[in-house]
Amino acid sequence: MTNFGKSSGSPPPVAQRDARSRVLRIIGGSWRGRRLRFPPQAEIRPTPDRVRETLFNWLGARVPGARCLDLFAGSGALGLEALSRGAAHVMFVERDAIAVRELRARLTEWRANGAQVEQGDALRFLQGTATPFDIVFLDPPFASNLLAEASRLLEERLWLGANALLYVETDARAALPPLPPDWTVTKAKQAGAVGYHLITRGGSG
Repeated sequence: MTNFGKSSGSPPPVAQRDARSRVLRIIGGSWRGRRLRFPPQAEIRPTPDRVRETLFNWLGARVPGARCLDLFAGSGALGLEALSRGAAHVMFVERDAIAVRELRARLTEWRANGAQVEQGDALRFLQGTATPFDIVFLDPPFASNLLAEASRLLEERLWLGANALLYVETDARAALPPLPPDWTVTKAKQAGAVGYHLITRGGSG
C-alpha cells in the first residue's frame, strides 16, 4: 500500500480509442482543468468527462470531507475528481502495475493529500480488514462478473458507512446483477455504451 486497481478480465465491448483518448481532464474543484495521462491498455476504460460531470453533480455536497473508495481504479479519474472536490481520503485499488505507477506519479506531481494506492486484486482487498467508506466507485471491466461479488463483499464485510452512496458503471446493454437488498438505485442514465447508476444504502440520500 502506498499513501497518497479499473482493470482485470477481458476488454470491454467498446471501440478502441485513439491516442488522444489516453488523456483525461479533471472537471471541477482545486485541480480543475489538469490533465491526466493513463496507460494504453484496452481494458482500462476511464469514465468519460460528461459522465463524471453528471456523477459529481449527483453527489454534490456529499463529496467534501468524505472517505471514498475507488475500487477498480484504472486511470484513477473518479478518485482524483473526488480529491479535487474536497474528499478527505480516497483509497485507490488497482491490480495493473503500469496503471498504479502512473496514478502514483500523478498523486506525487499534484501533491495530493489523503490518498492511498493499493496494488492488488479488488476482491482480495475486500476480504481484508474493513474501514467504512462514505462513497464507493464501482466500475469493474464490463466483460467481467465482478460487480455482484464486489457488492456482496462490500456489504457483508462492513466496508460501507451507514449512509454510504455507491456509483456503479456498467455496459448499457446489460442489466444490473442482483444487488444487496438494502441498496436502491436512485438515479440512472446512459451515455453511449455506458450505463451509470447512483445507489443509496439504507437511509442515505
